Amino acid sequence: MKKYYISIFLCGILSLSVACSSDNVDQKTKPVTVVDPPVVTDGLTTQNAKTYMVDPNATAETVALFYNLKMLAKTKFAIGQQDAFNGFYNNGSNTESDIKKISGHDPALLGSDFMFITDKNNNGKADNWFYQQEVIITDDIKEAYSKGMINTISWHLREPNKEDSFYAADMTAEQKAKAFKSILSGGSNYDWYKKKLDKIASVLLNLKGSKGELIPIIFRPFHEFDGSWFWWGADFCTTEEYKAAYQFTVTYLRDTKGVHNILYAFSPDNSYTTSANYLSRYPGDTYVDVLGIDNYGDFKNQGQNGADKANAKLKMISDLAITKVKIAAMTETGYQVTSSNSPISNWFSTFLYGALTSNSIEVSYVMFWNNTTDGYYVPTSTESNSADFKDFATKPKATLVNSLPKMYELPK
Repeated sequence: MKKYYISIFLCGILSLSVACSSDNVDQKTKPVTVVDPPVVTDGLTTQNAKTYMVDPNATAETVALFYNLKMLAKTKFAIGQQDAFNGFYNNGSNTESDIKKISGHDPALLGSDFMFITDKNNNGKADNWFYQQEVIITDDIKEAYSKGMINTISWHLREPNKEDSFYAADMTAEQKAKAFKSILSGGSNYDWYKKKLDKIASVLLNLKGSKGELIPIIFRPFHEFDGSWFWWGADFCTTEEYKAAYQFTVTYLRDTKGVHNILYAFSPDNSYTTSANYLSRYPGDTYVDVLGIDNYGDFKNQGQNGADKANAKLKMISDLAITKVKIAAMTETGYQVTSSNSPISNWFSTFLYGALTSNSIEVSYVMFWNNTTDGYYVPTSTESNSADFKDFATKPKATLVNSLPKMYELPK
């Protein structure tokens, strides 16, 4: 589902303003009313939250985010979108997110990507296009945090041979067979991979709020690994190799680089239907904070049957998250409407909402993929399904930023 991501960045973003997003904050927006998350008596408490987390030295704000996401899922789910402050549908206005244009409020969660930040062409100079994207992305993250939103970052890491693509289809058979193995300890690209992580560490250690505190982020390395469209997919590495790479990523950032403002997300695509299969490449409880799933396929013209299948998979990870005291999330989803794909009636308010709430599941957030100039996952107000989205976003268990609890403070 990432072809449109490349479209928005490589084709569309050049036409967008490269001014920092902080310049686009609506100064007339009324202050947001926030409430503390509900305090629920269970195994997780404000005192023991760190013991369930990947990083025992996590910053106070990161611990609060873990706790509050877990508590939020008991009553609500946050609504988010990838590249919400820069990905717009058929609209020249770059002043606010498409979600805000239709609902009056920004999303509760912002999705970003390390792709351009770690690109080989990013030389860190002000006149470099890739570095300009880094500045836009990091400014957006800071803006989202200042609004009380949640930040999540994926990583479409380009393959280590030519660094031209992250799609396996663009690689030779030999490259596909060797690429993932080469970034493991002893591999020919092991140092190359560490340098990429060095760049990520540098960025995260400089993401700070107004008081100098580090901004917490949810990091999703090697996502959708159960498919084979990415070079880290299941066809190109063994179970143990995948686990080793994920575990190394965590320990290098946490222990070697001293980055303590990360929650780590494990997010396959939608192929797993049993807990045993879902956990087949799971790197372990000590390496994962968020149990996620990316699911587009079950919602593509499958109606209630597809929604039921999606709900069963969310129920599976919700139950695992309850048992393991982790966070459950739908880390990506959506149905893209284009000139050739018409909206599906009640897609948001019936099919998606039901999948996220039926059978007493506890899912903390759902993230739509980015809007582009020629297609959307979230409609604008002039589209025929705008009322459907508004209904979805105002249902009892849904929340945008206006009703999101204080996510970076532990309740008293």
